[in-house]
Amino acid sequence: MFIDEAKIYVKAGDGGNGCLSFRREKFIPKGGPDGGNGGRGGDVYFRTVENLNTLMDFAGKHHWRAQNGRPGEGANKYGANGQDLIIDVPPGTLIYDTDLNLLLKDMSKLNMKVRICRGGKGGKGNKAFATPTNQTPRTTTPGGKGQERNIRLELKLIADVGLVGMPNAGKSTLISRCSSASPKIADYPFTTTEPVLGIVELSNFRRFVLADIPGLIEGAHNGAGLGFEFLKHIERTAIIAHILDIMPTDGSDPAENYYRIRSELKQYSRALAQKEEVIVANKIDLDPDGKIVMELKKKLNKKIYQISAVTGEGIKELTDLLWQKVKKDKSE
Repeated sequence: MFIDEAKIYVKAGDGGNGCLSFRREKFIPKGGPDGGNGGRGGDVYFRTVENLNTLMDFAGKHHWRAQNGRPGEGANKYGANGQDLIIDVPPGTLIYDTDLNLLLKDMSKLNMKVRICRGGKGGKGNKAFATPTNQTPRTTTPGGKGQERNIRLELKLIADVGLVGMPNAGKSTLISRCSSASPKIADYPFTTTEPVLGIVELSNFRRFVLADIPGLIEGAHNGAGLGFEFLKHIERTAIIAHILDIMPTDGSDPAENYYRIRSELKQYSRALAQKEEVIVANKIDLDPDGKIVMELKKKLNKKIYQISAVTGEGIKELTDLLWQKVKKDKSE
C-alpha cells in the first residue's frame, strides 16, 4: 500500500524526579543528604533510511513517545536516562508542525537525522542542594516535561526523471521495459493508481531513478482524475519525460494532449513546468511510414524522440539521453 501523507503525535520523554533521601547506616549518625538526580528524558529523532518508499508504518500508529527518564534514588544514585526514539522515514519526507503550520525539516537525503523533540531534564535530588549552611536540605525538583508536537509527514519521492502523460500513454510499459519495476499494465485508463519507482541500469555502471505517476487529465491540478495527489512526486525530479501516445484510442489529437498536460503542470506549479522536458512519441510501431510523428513535429515545433515501449525500439537511445541530462544536472 502506498501512503504519502500521515499525521502523528510525537512526545519526548519526561525527566525523572529528583530524590529526597538521607544516608542511614549503622554507626553513622547524621549521614547527610544522598538523594540523586533524575535521568534525562529521551529525545525524538527522524531518520531517513534505505528500502522505504511509503509512510505506511504510520497508518495504524499515531502516537510516538520516547522513554521517560528514571527518578533518582538514595545513596547518590542517578536515575537512568530515557532511551531516544528514532523514527525511520523514506528519503524525501517533509516534516511539518501542524500547530505552527511550519516546515521543520526537508529530509531530502539518505541517512539524514534530525531531532524534533527534546527530552526533559532530570530533576535535582536533595544532595544537589546541600551547602555548608544548609546541611540537611529537603528540597528536590521534579523532572522537566519533554517537548511534544503534532506532526504532519508528507512524502515527495526522489527520482531523477519523472514520466508524465495522459492515461494509457504507455508510461507503465516504458518503466517496466527500462527497469525491474512491475507496474500494472492494461488497456484501460488509470491502471497506475500510485507512483512507481524504477532504477534504470545502463552499461558502465550508469544508473538513474525513473518515476511513473498516474496519468493526468484536464483539471488534474484541481483534483480531477488521480494525478493531483501525485504531481508532488515529480517536483524533485531533474528531468520530465513527457510521453505522448501518437494514436490515442479516444481519437484525440496528440498535440492537443501535449498542451493540456503542459497547462496542468503550469497551473499546479510554475517551477515544475519550468523543468527541462524531453518529449517522447510512443507507439511508433503503429506508424510504420512515420506520417503521424511527422505531423506531430510540425504542430509542436519541438524536438521529439521516438520509441515503441512494446517492441523496445528507441528505448536504449532514450535512456542514454536521459542519463546524460541527469548527469549534467547533478554536475551543475
